[in-house]
Amino acid sequence: MNILVCISKAPDTTSKITFKDSNKTFNEDGVQFIVNPYDEWYALVRGLELKEAQGGKVTIISVGGSDYEPILRKALAIGADEAVRIDASPIDSDQVAGEISGYAKTQAFDLILCGKETIDYNGSNVGGMIAAHLNIPFISNASKLDVNVTNAHIERDMQGGTEVLEAATPAVISCAKGMAEQRIPNMRGIMAARSKPLNVLPSFGASSNTEIVSFTLPADKGSVKLIDPENAEELINLLHTEAKVI
Repeated sequence: MNILVCISKAPDTTSKITFKDSNKTFNEDGVQFIVNPYDEWYALVRGLELKEAQGGKVTIISVGGSDYEPILRKALAIGADEAVRIDASPIDSDQVAGEISGYAKTQAFDLILCGKETIDYNGSNVGGMIAAHLNIPFISNASKLDVNVTNAHIERDMQGGTEVLEAATPAVISCAKGMAEQRIPNMRGIMAARSKPLNVLPSFGASSNTEIVSFTLPADKGSVKLIDPENAEELINLLHTEAKVI
């Protein structure tokens, strides 16, 4: 089974977020970047599990500059066979999807896996756009995935139950919680990752269709008002008149 896993870098959740260039650019100075957790914990690990059960190969791919390579090396240490970095500056989801699908058209992948979203932009766009570019099925928010020769069996959580679907392969699947359990790279994997191929390819010419006008930080949290636990009447009044939740 030939599997492609889309990998994105994301700021560590403890990073302090600031902007520059009149609030048009995310300031990466001093920010610690990690593999986007949905890509790493669910998409990549499930891809590795399928390869281990059925044989085949797992390739990881990112769109970005050389600063993406430590992220790709970590994914290689977890167990991916090889990495591809498309040397382009990612601007929006459509461009990223266009670059990845441009590469996928040159290969014969049975599955393309990605996380359900990135933890910085939370767009959930790339997977569906890749499927549209390739004209193949797309299933989002999958929590379980099994594959035979020609079909993918998918389950995803929904309000009140579980939805069960089947899709012909090749297909694009976005992976959510429940798909797999996180793997921690061991020393053997880290050492092996140094010699695994990381192929840098030129842009396939995909263009962006959006422009960032500005970023805005969330408003500062308001002060906390403490109420004496014996004064339930005041608490109820404030919930009604100020918080307006009752």
